[in-house]
Order: sequence, then C-alpha cells, then structure tokens
Amino acid sequence: MNVLPSILDDHSIRHRLRLQTLTRLRWLAVVGQSVTVLIIAHGYGFPVPELFCFALIACSAWLNVFLSVRFPAAHRLPPLGATAVLSFDVLQLSGLLFMTGGLANPFSVLLCVPVIISSASQPVPHTLSLGALSVAAVTVLAFFSLPLPWYPGSDFEVPYLLIAGAWIAIVSTTAFAAFYSFQVSAEANQLADALAATELVLQREQHISALDGLAAAAAHELGTPLATIQVVAREMEKALADDPRFTDDLMLLRSQTERCRDILRRLTTLSAEDEAHMVRLPLGSLIEEVIAPHREFGIAIEVIHSKTDMREAIGRRNPAILFGLGNLIENAVDFADSKVTVTVSNERDRVEISIDDDGPGFAPDVLAQIGVPFMNRRNRLDREKGGGLGLGLFIAKTLLERSGASLEFSNRPPPASGAHVSVSWPREKMDLFGADKML
Repeated sequence: MNVLPSILDDHSIRHRLRLQTLTRLRWLAVVGQSVTVLIIAHGYGFPVPELFCFALIACSAWLNVFLSVRFPAAHRLPPLGATAVLSFDVLQLSGLLFMTGGLANPFSVLLCVPVIISSASQPVPHTLSLGALSVAAVTVLAFFSLPLPWYPGSDFEVPYLLIAGAWIAIVSTTAFAAFYSFQVSAEANQLADALAATELVLQREQHISALDGLAAAAAHELGTPLATIQVVAREMEKALADDPRFTDDLMLLRSQTERCRDILRRLTTLSAEDEAHMVRLPLGSLIEEVIAPHREFGIAIEVIHSKTDMREAIGRRNPAILFGLGNLIENAVDFADSKVTVTVSNERDRVEISIDDDGPGFAPDVLAQIGVPFMNRRNRLDREKGGGLGLGLFIAKTLLERSGASLEFSNRPPPASGAHVSVSWPREKMDLFGADKML
C-alpha cells in the first residue's frame, strides 16, 4: 500500500529560483547601498570613493534591468544560472566592502546572505561552491582593503584581532545559517511531497469506491436509448416479417438488444445489492476487508473483539480509514515474527482498534519521530527485514487523523516483544446511528 506518486520523483522545478524574487531583492540592495553611501559621504562627511562605489551599484542595477528585459517575470532560473547571479552579488558586495574598510565595515556580515538564499533553494554542490567563493572573498578582505571611512584628519586603526574575530564570525554565521536554512527547507519540501502523495492516495481510493456508482449511472443512462432501439427493432420485425431476406438480421438485432438489456439489468441489480455495503460498513466487516490482502504472507493474523454490551459501530465506507488501517496492518505483518493481533473495542464513547505484532518493536529513538515523512527505519537491526516506515506511515497517520482518529505508537510491555499501535475515534465519528441502541 505504500504509494509514491511519480510526480514526486521530479524535483528539478524545486531548484529553479524565481527570477523576480532575486531582482526584487537586488533592487532593495541597490537602494540600501546607495542610501548608505550618500549618508556616509554627505551626512557624516567621511571620505568615500563615491564614483567607484556607485559604479558597482550601477552594475547591480544594470544586471537587474538586463534580466528583467531578457526574461519574463515568472521565469525560473536553473541552478547554474541562479548560482551565477548569486556569485555576482557576492563579488559586487565584496567590491563595495573593499573600498569601505573591508571586514571592519559593519555591513560585511551581509556576505552570508547569498549563501543562505542558495542553501534554501539550490542543490548542495552549487551552495558549497558559492560558500567557498564567499569564504575566499572574506579572507581577501581580511588582508586587503582600503581604510574604513572615518572623520577627516584622524585615522581609525582596527586591531588585527578584531578583524580575525570578524572573519570567524562571518564564516561561522554563513555556515550555521546556511545549514539551518537547508534543513528547514528540506523538511518543508518533504512534508509538501508527503501531503501531495496523501491527497493523491485519497483521490485514488475515492475513485475506486465511486466505480460502483458510476456503473449504476451508466446502466441507467444507457437504458433509455437501448429501449428505443428495441422498440424500433420490433416495428421493423413486424413490417418486414414476410421478407425472408431480413429475417435472420432482425432476429440477431432483437437477440443482441435483449442481451444488452440483461447486462444492464445485472449491473443495476449488483449496484442495488452492494449499495448498503458500499455506504454502510460494520466495524467487523471493515477490519476483515482491511486484513484480507495480508493473510497470504505466512504471518498469522488474529482478530479479537472485546466483550461489551454495546452494539457494533456501523459507519460509512471511508477510503481514508481503509487505506490508513491497511498500511498499519501491512507494516505490522512486515515486522512480525509469526503473529499479528488486531483487537477491536466498541465502547459507549469511543471505538478503538489496536494492532500488536511479535517483532522487534520500535527503537527508542524512532518512537519520538513516528509519522515523520521519509523516515527510513523502524529498528536499526531490522532494516533489511521490514523496510522503512517513511511515506506510507505518514500517509496512513495523516489520513486517519483527518477522519477524527487519535493514534498512539509504543512497544509492548515486557516480557512481550513487538510494536503496539492504537487507533481510536469518538464513537460519533464512526457510528451512523449513535450509541443509544444496545444488543
């Protein structure tokens, strides 16, 4: 039951950075850099090489104009193109810092911004190359730069120890922030993929459940034109009864129309007989339907109904519940040594289904991460036996929680071994008729 839609296999669009995002950020940088140079040069009267600074700022503005004219606003840059554009930003900012004090300039920390942007959207090799360029630029600025603009007639000497501290701070900030941004982005992408797969699985299950209704609708719609054909065939048979040339053809036409009507009648009857089963499904029947596909794998599956005076819950046929429980049963069968036990409990307020296996159980460090998409293990020592929990368990957990269920994952208490999964619903979520009637 593990489903990974093929659309999730193509991640190329994820690494395509939207051009308009970069151009807007660069326009913001152009404005900020221009205002800063003007304030330093004319507000404080510090000696600044304005001509060279504005020449570099103009290069950024020119690149923005070129990209805006060359490509549409919705264009997404491939990884190589995005890395080239971000590399330009690193070099342009490095040039401005070179002319305004190097690492003594408080704005030198902005060199980490392009790397952080790359880590959130670009492949790891491109981000590493951009990070190497940034570290190289910071290292050059630590040794070579024009003096920090300061009041005329006085020199501001920055201690070398402070420059070394700035270098360490910028490099470590770049590495930490980039790694953190990469982790957050990766987790968000995994969650988006898993939720997309969940929606597709639910749509598939709902489509399968709707096939019976479609068959009934088709039988109903085809009934009228088929009746018309049968009437016309009878009239033709009356009119041409004395002509031996058409006798065989008329008999064939009439027999085939009768055959078609019989097929449609059986379709309609099948739908009518199964309609109650498709709409209303007792809890015991639901469990048997979920378990049936997993009884042929050499693992014994025992179903225990807890003794209670409550009537068995009868709910609507819910594809999400069928798929979610099926995935949990499949996982238990994969990891069990010989037996899986399914316990069904009908209480006045709640309906609960517990699934226990006699396998190795959950590793302690895994229990805290149950349901995280793409988690690839349940027990380190048992990887090859049962495979991973990953996307399938995430989909099952998500679908069951959407149906109103609460899930608990744990290990069976000693001396027993194996995993324990409990799925429970408020009774009103699973019972169409409420809890008032008792056996």
